[in-house]
Amino acid sequence: MPERMVGKQAPRFEMEAVMPNKEFGKVSLEENMKNDKWTILFFYPMDFTFVCPTEITAMSDEFDIFEDLDAEVIGASTDTIHTHLAWINTPRDDNGLGDLTYPLAADTNHEIARKYGVLIEEEGVALRGLFIIDPEGELKYSVVNHNDIGRSVEETSRVLQALQTGGMCPANWKPGQATL
Repeated sequence: MPERMVGKQAPRFEMEAVMPNKEFGKVSLEENMKNDKWTILFFYPMDFTFVCPTEITAMSDEFDIFEDLDAEVIGASTDTIHTHLAWINTPRDDNGLGDLTYPLAADTNHEIARKYGVLIEEEGVALRGLFIIDPEGELKYSVVNHNDIGRSVEETSRVLQALQTGGMCPANWKPGQATL
């Protein structure tokens, strides 16, 4: 039986990534924590696929929302930084990503996807896992989808804002509403 992760310290990570300026760099949970930032880490299966670019570009298009909420967004797959860069350099009209506002990380050794419980071992790809981690490194939210189903950027933003209230939020709570 898988071990519970929510409410515990998130697995630490450092990965090579393609940064928004298209240069290679590194992203890490420790760096986000040091900068007192929330972390939204989301895994997707593979570059140059069909559902993935809809999520990645939707998250990029709404990046200002997350930036205003002191959150760093990191997308990750088991592909290489070179494949990521090629996909970013492919226009959106050609099933590419175009310019992004956050880094895409490369988990080529599958270590981080495995630690977060989203690795499909026999395929070497990740499920669609999304994790929200607070500035102290506690994993506050985790959701994993089947790879055929894209995630909602609006729901991710709503959950982040609910977590940041520090209160208890009822079903269907929306930002600006009272907590319990």
